Amino acid sequence: MGTSFDPQNSAEFDRHAASYDAQHQKSIRASGEDPEYFAEYKKHCMTRLLGDEYAAPVLDFGCGIGNLTHLLVSAFGNVSGYDPSSESVKTARVRSPGCTFFDDSDALPNSHFGAVVLANVLHHVPVAERAGVMATIARVLAPGGKLLIFEHNPMNPVTRRAVADCPFDEDAVLLYPWEVKRLLRGAGLTRVSLDYIVFFPRILAALRPLEPKLSWLPGGAQVFAHATKPAR
Repeated sequence: MGTSFDPQNSAEFDRHAASYDAQHQKSIRASGEDPEYFAEYKKHCMTRLLGDEYAAPVLDFGCGIGNLTHLLVSAFGNVSGYDPSSESVKTARVRSPGCTFFDDSDALPNSHFGAVVLANVLHHVPVAERAGVMATIARVLAPGGKLLIFEHNPMNPVTRRAVADCPFDEDAVLLYPWEVKRLLRGAGLTRVSLDYIVFFPRILAALRPLEPKLSWLPGGAQVFAHATKPAR
């Protein structure tokens, strides 16, 4: 049996679906960027890890209104999305009509996806339910498949302020980097790795080429973690 998000959270995201981008934009104004920049950033992290010609099915788990999903289509082609907010899925489906979307985690096929991405999802999952969500993802990952997680870094004060200012983050319980790694290992995944990402606001954009060299530094606004499901 699959594990979804708290139904109360799903209803909350149904309510915010139409205004999601505007609220997100307001909360990240200190960065000088819009939501598209951060979605592109995540896509580039994924293509660096998976490769430009990655052909296995990719699942955007907790896809929301599809800000990342529609970019993944151009990068990987075989892309699906899942979100328990049916209103969000309606918007995502319009933006990416060639994708398959799910709003019921039980309907996700077993051992199917070569890669699953959770982009700033886990902080919305109640702490007691996170292990169940990870078990669902381990179920749908193909042997040898990769789970990729992007999360806010609570050690960054600008990130904490952005989360505090965001209406749809009212329920958020941020995860420290070591908690993310512990969840990956607890799901039976191996080759766990974590990098710190997103260091410089737009005003310091000239320094952004340095960011890959700073991946060890805990000051990044977000983290990018990944792990592999053991092959049979």
